[in-house]
Amino acid sequence: MGKMDNQSNLRKSSRGQAIMQLVLLLGILVLGNVVSSYVFTRIDLTDDKRFTLSDNSKELVSKLKDVVFIRVYLEGDFSPGFSRLQQSTREILDELSVYSNGNLQYEFVDPSANPDEQERNKFYAQLYQKGIQPTTVEERTNEGVKRTYIFPGALVSYANVEMSITLLKNQQGFPPELILNNSIQNLEFEICNVIRKVTNPMRPAIAFLEGHGELDTTNVSDIAAALKMSYELKRVRINGQLGALKDFKAVVIAKPDSAFDEKDKFVIDQYVMNGGKLIVLLDPIQAAMDSLERRGEILAPARDLKLDDMLFRYGARVNYDLVQDLLSSLIPVVTGMIGSQPKQQLLPWYFFPLMSPTSKHPIVNNLNSIKGQFVSSIDPIDATGVKHTVLLTTSQYSRILSAPVRVSLGIMQYKPDPKMFPQKDVPVAVLMEGRFTSLFKNRIPPAIAESKEIGFKESSTETKIIVISDGDIIRNDIVKGSPVALGFDRYTNTTYGNKAFFLNVMDYLCDDSGLMAVRSKEFRLRMIDPAVIEADTNLLKWLNVTLPIVILLVFGLIKFYLRLRRYT
Repeated sequence: MGKMDNQSNLRKSSRGQAIMQLVLLLGILVLGNVVSSYVFTRIDLTDDKRFTLSDNSKELVSKLKDVVFIRVYLEGDFSPGFSRLQQSTREILDELSVYSNGNLQYEFVDPSANPDEQERNKFYAQLYQKGIQPTTVEERTNEGVKRTYIFPGALVSYANVEMSITLLKNQQGFPPELILNNSIQNLEFEICNVIRKVTNPMRPAIAFLEGHGELDTTNVSDIAAALKMSYELKRVRINGQLGALKDFKAVVIAKPDSAFDEKDKFVIDQYVMNGGKLIVLLDPIQAAMDSLERRGEILAPARDLKLDDMLFRYGARVNYDLVQDLLSSLIPVVTGMIGSQPKQQLLPWYFFPLMSPTSKHPIVNNLNSIKGQFVSSIDPIDATGVKHTVLLTTSQYSRILSAPVRVSLGIMQYKPDPKMFPQKDVPVAVLMEGRFTSLFKNRIPPAIAESKEIGFKESSTETKIIVISDGDIIRNDIVKGSPVALGFDRYTNTTYGNKAFFLNVMDYLCDDSGLMAVRSKEFRLRMIDPAVIEADTNLLKWLNVTLPIVILLVFGLIKFYLRLRRYT
């Protein structure tokens, strides 16, 4: 009898403990909800902190004074890759909206939802005109090949301003998994950068210099149109005027063909000494495709622009040479005749290198290949207080030809020998940051150096200079009198990363918010080794089938043993 009472008391005690544990758990949950309504925190347990926003992004959205509305056109029945991009975009927007105090709102839209084909195509055209490029996905069905258009992009609206975002960044030659991963890790920057642009009423002023044969408005019309979304652009002639550049955030010298005089160099130099940002795009060798197409062969001489001494003092030397690269773009060449008609073939033109950025610097991180035309080499020069970063280089199979350079279309008739291209990673674009020394230090009369009106400075404040040894890197082609998109190759229907590169250059130089640092964020792509899978296929199958059962059996035995000990 006493034994039965003890068992009864033990059961009552266990039941009471279970009730107390349940009440305690409910109390903790209620208390946690109450505390969380007053104290906000989020915990990111991922190794690469992919769900953690940067402080710059949080600050940007927390200062929004009105609603920013983002319409994302990634809704529908997608493949796993696009579904992952969709989910990642939603997660980033969720995170941003939490910090925006309700001023960031979004929705996902299926652009293919309209059953009317005519209306659907009209909507596709509207998205294309607004800058959202479609991606075509083909799927084989019983009825044939089904073609689906996916628009991996979004429109950001604020007040009366609207801008587009491209969520999927195409990178030529990269596997789809890596393209997708790079696109996902750039989502935070792409979204926040557009939010910054549409909400910023004050646009920095940018000067494109004139008066030295620089690229005209037609040749830079595409990049100018893209820059005008965020900057005020003006064409400026210095003409020896001391204050000609003082109101500009950055100055662009785009492919001059005549020499700079000392007065203009003095104005540029003092602009830099006062903290101005400078972008120099030079062609030190005179070579042009139109002359080459007429003659088949040219002798390209050096072009003295009188800028060597100034750039050398700042920390860079643009050499009088041309770089050939086996990794190059294609051009049509007549290789024979079919009857009376010439036979053309696309062949690699070694003087048009394709530069694939490998640096993790925010300007070039995850960019597509950038097309160059008659590119020269650059030597970074040690300068006190100046840090160098090489942004673009050639491939591992390059060679340097010193001026004057014989340029002939006939070289494409022969198969190249890689041994004849011994140079690798030749620098063609260099970023310099720090405090620069004036070219005119100890070179001007005391009356000028000490003049308060002139305000001469022999060393600069912290600033940045970018030197690029290819003036054509921002020049768009002209086809039938109309400019085409910068970076678009009409022979291969490929769009290179020239425009994105130069926009990043300008954002890095002119953006004081620090948002460009977000582009260095990296998500590690953990790929499964296919060789391991193929070698251990049977073992992996048996593990997948038996391991869960074994774990359940072990857990059950442990549970049974604990209950047996407790109740005997």
